[in-house]
Amino acid sequence: MELKQNRIKRKRGVVLTPKGLKQLQEAIIYSEIVENKGDRFTLEKLSQRTNISPKTISRLWSLSKGVDQKTLKLCFNAFDLELQDEYYKFVQDEEENQTEISEHLLENSYIKEQNYWSYPDRPLPIDSPLYIERPPIEEQVYRELTQPGCVIRIRSPRQMGKTSLVMRLLAFAKKQGYHTLNINCDQLDEQCLTDLNRLLRCLCLQIATQLGADTNLDDIWDDEIGCKLSCSLYIQNYLLKQSENPIVLVLSEVDRFFEYPQLGREFFALLRSWCDEARQSKHWRKLRLVVVYSTEQYIALDINHSPFNIGLPIRLREFTVQQVEELARRYGIELTSQELKQLMSLVGGHPGLVQIALFHLLSGSMTLKELIAEAIANGGIYRYHLWQHWVNLQANPSLIQIYSELVTAKQGMILDPVCAYKLESLGLISFEGDRIVPRCELYRNYFAKQLATSA
Repeated sequence: MELKQNRIKRKRGVVLTPKGLKQLQEAIIYSEIVENKGDRFTLEKLSQRTNISPKTISRLWSLSKGVDQKTLKLCFNAFDLELQDEYYKFVQDEEENQTEISEHLLENSYIKEQNYWSYPDRPLPIDSPLYIERPPIEEQVYRELTQPGCVIRIRSPRQMGKTSLVMRLLAFAKKQGYHTLNINCDQLDEQCLTDLNRLLRCLCLQIATQLGADTNLDDIWDDEIGCKLSCSLYIQNYLLKQSENPIVLVLSEVDRFFEYPQLGREFFALLRSWCDEARQSKHWRKLRLVVVYSTEQYIALDINHSPFNIGLPIRLREFTVQQVEELARRYGIELTSQELKQLMSLVGGHPGLVQIALFHLLSGSMTLKELIAEAIANGGIYRYHLWQHWVNLQANPSLIQIYSELVTAKQGMILDPVCAYKLESLGLISFEGDRIVPRCELYRNYFAKQLATSA
């Protein structure tokens, strides 16, 4: 009996730690998104990729049966991961290890850790498994970006995923060896938006700085020929001409210029001239222009001088039922068909609103039934989002009465095209055939109450 108690415990291979499992499954999910359109890899597919037998892979996922350390390293390397010491541990007492793993999984599986996903109030990182592709959009923008002198226009209301898409577009560009520049127009000082010369100098300085080039702006800028031509010559001769590779210029939040009609007309005409130059200049063909905005222009632009009627137009649509279901799966949440229907009845397929709902459901702070009841009563978890919409609506007095009628109508309405266009740009409506309805039940209930009390 004593000999049995004091015997040396033999190591029986290694097993993944919870952290190792998390790292490996994140990498697999990301590969499924990028390479397999989000569909799960079969056991056979994983076996082919890792050169490990399906039986051994099953042992690996069990977290209880040890595998060879070299096998584990092979699996990690197949997904461009480096096996670190903290990702595995040696199995000495199989029964003890099984108890530890079981307790961990029962208490809090890796995908359901409350702090695993951050609050969805920002763009999704490049490696986030929560990014849901909306075919054929990603393929279209990647392909278009390889075309000399191209223009891509990405438009959708806020929180629909524009910035997350742009981040992936820039990552794709870098893989092609392109230089990438990302200028957020919301960061421009007020003084730059009232003085075209100051705006264009600021633009040139930002471009040169992001490219890591010496500015030398004063040596090139010539007041005699004007700021627009000075800007164009600076970008052409000093930046594009000296670059061997294409340059991707992303201008985000260009809606900012709509608040300054005269400057907006001048600036957008300049952008259009660069696109026209690309048809005949080898240097301008290196420029790839990406314009990102939430609303269309409300300022009068000559169609021949506007960048908003050329290039590839991209509109980000809401998630489909299948995409919402897939997003819930990646959160580790299983929704019944009825629950899925209830959630989408409340917020539709709005990516930002769906993410917020899934985050709160995962945290266990409320049930879906409670979430819906609170949202309809006072906005609940969506009240900050709704307040922002309310501020935007009040800034457009001509739309308030129209939207008031729309949210109280039993059926959809036919609206004046200009009003419908503005409401759709604000993200407040959707179309059912030729009729217009509030975007979702959340908006209908909240704004019906707000508009009634403010009348």
